Amino acid sequence: MFEDISKVLLITDMDGTFLPASKIPSRENLDAVERLMNAGGKFSIATGRSLQASMQYFEMVRVNCPIIMCNGGMVYDLDTKEQIYDVYLPESARELVKDILAHCPDVGCECLPIEGVYIPQMNITEQEHADICKVTPVLCSVDEIPRNWYKTLFAFSPDRLHEVIEYAETVMHRYPEIDFVVSAPMYYEMLPKNISKGYALKQLIEKCRMQDYTVVAVGDYNNDIEMLREADVGVCPSNAVTEVKQAADIVLDVSCEESAIAKTVDYIFEQLKNT
Repeated sequence: MFEDISKVLLITDMDGTFLPASKIPSRENLDAVERLMNAGGKFSIATGRSLQASMQYFEMVRVNCPIIMCNGGMVYDLDTKEQIYDVYLPESARELVKDILAHCPDVGCECLPIEGVYIPQMNITEQEHADICKVTPVLCSVDEIPRNWYKTLFAFSPDRLHEVIEYAETVMHRYPEIDFVVSAPMYYEMLPKNISKGYALKQLIEKCRMQDYTVVAVGDYNNDIEMLREADVGVCPSNAVTEVKQAADIVLDVSCEESAIAKTVDYIFEQLKNT
C-alpha cells in the first residue's frame, strides 16, 4: 500500500486535528507537511469551515491538492480558484431552519451559500464562532439569505445539544433530502442528504484521477468519521471522541496540541521505509 511517496495523499481535518485550541498550527506540524510535500507526497485539508473562514490558514500552510470545504459540500482547487465539485441543500432547508429557530429562539444559526456568511439568529456561541473564523457575517432574516446553501450551522452551549437534536429528529421525516451531523460539542450542522467529508473525498479522488493513491485521513470529531472510513488508513489524535476512535485504524498516543499531524507524517515515512 505504501510503495511510492508520490502516490500518497494525507488529508486532515482542521479544528481539533491540525489546529489546536489556539488556532495557530504548530511549527512541528507545518514542518512535517513540508517534508511530506518536498518528498513528493500530496497534502490537503478537509474542514467544516467555509472557504472564507479557511483562507487565512493557507497563508501559513501550503497544500498541493484540492481541499474539502463545508463538511463535504465543496471540493475546491486553490490553484485555479474553481469548485471541482459541489452540492447544495435543497430549498426546503429554508423552512426547516425557520422551524428550528422558532422552536429554539436562543440558538445561534449561520447559513453558507457560495459567498458570505449569513446569520439569521445570533447568540454568544455564534458570535464566538464568527470571531474564530474571522468572518464578517451578514445579519438578516432567513428569507433574505441567497439561494444555494452548502450547509447551515446551529450554535449553542454544549448542555443544549440534546434539545436541538431531539427537536430536529421530530421534524426530519418531512425533509428526506437533509442530514445532520455533530461537528463540535456546541455545533449541529445541516447538510445535503448523504453528504460528508467521506463522500467529498470520493469525489476528489475521482475528479483528480487519484484512484491509485494511498489515502491517509486524520480527524477528531463525528463529522470526520465517514472520511476516516473512506480512506485507506484512518487516523485520529488522542483527543478524538470515542466514536471517531472506534472508526479509526490508528489512534495516536498524542493529541492535536502535541502535533498529531507530524506523528502521522512520521508513520507514513516509516511505512515507506518498511515496504
